[in-house]
Amino acid sequence: MSDMRRREFITLLGGAVAWPLAAHAQQPDRMRRIGVLMGVADDAEGQARVKGLQQGLQELGWIEGRNVRIDYRWTGGDVTRVRTYAAELVKLSPDVIVAHTPPVIAAMRQASSSIPIVFAGVVDPVSHGFIDSLARPGGNLTGTTNIEFSLVGKMLGMLKEVAPGIIRAAVIFGTLAVDLSAAAVRDAGEIETAMSELGRKPGAGLVVPPDAFTVIHHAMIIELAARYRLPAVYAYRSFVAEGGLMSYGPDVHDIFRRTASYVDRILKGARPADLPVEAPVKFEFVINLKTAKALGLDVPEKLVALADEVME
Repeated sequence: MSDMRRREFITLLGGAVAWPLAAHAQQPDRMRRIGVLMGVADDAEGQARVKGLQQGLQELGWIEGRNVRIDYRWTGGDVTRVRTYAAELVKLSPDVIVAHTPPVIAAMRQASSSIPIVFAGVVDPVSHGFIDSLARPGGNLTGTTNIEFSLVGKMLGMLKEVAPGIIRAAVIFGTLAVDLSAAAVRDAGEIETAMSELGRKPGAGLVVPPDAFTVIHHAMIIELAARYRLPAVYAYRSFVAEGGLMSYGPDVHDIFRRTASYVDRILKGARPADLPVEAPVKFEFVINLKTAKALGLDVPEKLVALADEVME
């Protein structure tokens, strides 16, 4: 074989060896799996959260059906379903699980101490015992919160501007409704009792901070506020869209969109224990002028100007 022919042969041989290696390098990563356990129902409010997560994942290159599979479970606040679905998701052996609401997180934590768990929009995860600290979570959990501690004061201040006649207010939060006399609220019946008692008091108002319990019972709370003519401020825009007076609180779509960054980092090898928990950064203020008129309230122009959205 001549030197020229030998060189051509070696070049062809080298190309034949390199081709499958290059083709292998271009193959996509293995399909990753994410479990999502939601503490609310599969309705418009729940979908707003999931869409935020999906958007965040897509922005980071995680496309359902292409390089990631997502298994969703919706509990609607049902305790039995929470435990059942937590066990189901663990059996699927996902790479990471996104958990929403304290009961869901507690169930997931009990179901697995090894699968990374990212919580989304949870109130005070330290006091719940989910993590050691916001800066150094420890264990297999990390994620985002949905409240900063001055929020309730801001909500009450805005409500007072819209309804200056308020001299007392109840704060319904999770399983507790608090005003001058505390009243435990654990179910729909107790919500109605607490709100009817509040409605009989002159100058009463209602503050509903961000919480899964109030999301689950939001339609009832909005209806009772209208029935007892209680000026109320809620944490979520969706409450106002369904007839609530006003809202000031975290943008839940944004919280779940940012939650996706934790999923992304964990899928790329980060440990939950090393990822600091983030507080909400985007808030929105919404007013329903039709509801204000029904309550006989005049919303100050300065508040209308400050609102991110005004519904009429």
